[in-house]
Amino acid sequence: MIIKIDFKKLILSLLPPVFVGGLASLITRGDMDLYEKIKKPPLAPPGIVFPIVWSVLYILMGISFYLVWKEKKASYDEKKRAFTVYFISLFLNFIWSPVFFSLRQFLPAFIILVLLFISVAVYTTLYYNIGKAAGLLQIPYIIWLIVAAYLNLSIILLNG
Repeated sequence: MIIKIDFKKLILSLLPPVFVGGLASLITRGDMDLYEKIKKPPLAPPGIVFPIVWSVLYILMGISFYLVWKEKKASYDEKKRAFTVYFISLFLNFIWSPVFFSLRQFLPAFIILVLLFISVAVYTTLYYNIGKAAGLLQIPYIIWLIVAAYLNLSIILLNG
């Protein structure tokens, strides 16, 4: 079986999550030392893990978007609903970093993270219903958001 890839659509699909991640990183780059300074819970990964994991997750987000976009069996309304929730999740993903790192508002960041988790779970389900692979590619993101919620909540409790 030969898979035909529309590279224009693939690149356009990768741009939003990579842009959002890059912009959030630029905005918070001077504040990232916070992670090393605060009390962290057991099982907290070293800081170097975060840019690696997020880079992979942003790529998976883009690939999933591409798979849904090119799915011919899905209706316009199905795709529109899935993409609307996806872009809401990108917005929440973007604002979490400055709220947590720059503003050091751990509780509001946790609330954003819970909303992000819900939006990702919803669009993952919508993606899965359109194309199973698109939904399955978001499982690592969901797992990572659970880890992030554990860290965020633990930081609230340990740092007051």
